[in-house]
Amino acid sequence: MRQKSILIDKIGHSAPIPLACRVGPLLATSGVMGRDSETGEMPGDAAGQVANCFRNLKLILAEADMDLGDVVRFTFYVKHEEDRGAVNPVWLEHYPDPAKRPARHVQVMDLRGAVLVQLEVLAVAKEA
Repeated sequence: MRQKSILIDKIGHSAPIPLACRVGPLLATSGVMGRDSETGEMPGDAAGQVANCFRNLKLILAEADMDLGDVVRFTFYVKHEEDRGAVNPVWLEHYPDPAKRPARHVQVMDLRGAVLVQLEVLAVAKEA
């Protein structure tokens, strides 16, 4: 098979779903949550969850031999309209150059339990 499932124990979950799948240069993630990869704790605020989402995404990308520069599209899901504001500070920290930002969409949706923010990305590797 050409597919490579990306699995990382410390940020994985109990469902039989990989964190991401890579085929050639293309990588698509499943929902990346903001659980702390070291403690397993979920921050109670959206800002903390967004920061952890980015940390966890970097772990996933590294496992696929990629980095944030390979991401072409982000989709953020936020539980509450007011949680949208938590995305921009972390986004701008990671993508300060307006000429080098991926496409992005933020959608309000009913997320489970303590999850306030979740993201998905599409990435294309520099080398296949």
